[in-house]
Amino acid sequence: MTRYGMLIDTTNCIGCFACRTACQRQNGQDPEVDYIRYEERETGTLPFVHHETVPLQCMHCEDAPCVHVCPTGASYIAEGGVVKVDESKCIGCRYCMAACPYQVRVHNKVSGAVEKCKFCHAWVYEHPETPSNTCVTACVTGCRIFGDLDDPNSELSRAIVEKNALPIAGDLTKAKIFYVR
Repeated sequence: MTRYGMLIDTTNCIGCFACRTACQRQNGQDPEVDYIRYEERETGTLPFVHHETVPLQCMHCEDAPCVHVCPTGASYIAEGGVVKVDESKCIGCRYCMAACPYQVRVHNKVSGAVEKCKFCHAWVYEHPETPSNTCVTACVTGCRIFGDLDDPNSELSRAIVEKNALPIAGDLTKAKIFYVR
């Protein structure tokens, strides 16, 4: 079975929001709702200041805290290690939102359910020969790579090693999104 993951190279991210906009269109979201949020970070001291845009979304953790606290089983880990939400089981208690150390879940005010990045799960499984995500395809700088973490020859696995990519929060969770910073 494939274990999907992603690499985001923040050294190439220009903060254009193309990934977020594409995700919103893919998921039929209003402009104020998004599964991808951004943090702006500055490091260094004048005159050597470095500005970084860091896109954050569900890390699809193997040990997902959000799954462990869900009282109804609405949050679960699906095939390929994708963390999903069954909106028909979600009671909107928001325990998963509180448990997520990345604060990347969204409460849908209309349905009452909690939502999050789905890793474009439906597309990936309908098109296994060319698995990709809307956010990866939309990225104008190519700073996102999606693929199989268990295939050492995949573009993703090779890039993680070559670029020394790491989870954004170290070993806080077993995240499946890796960052180059």
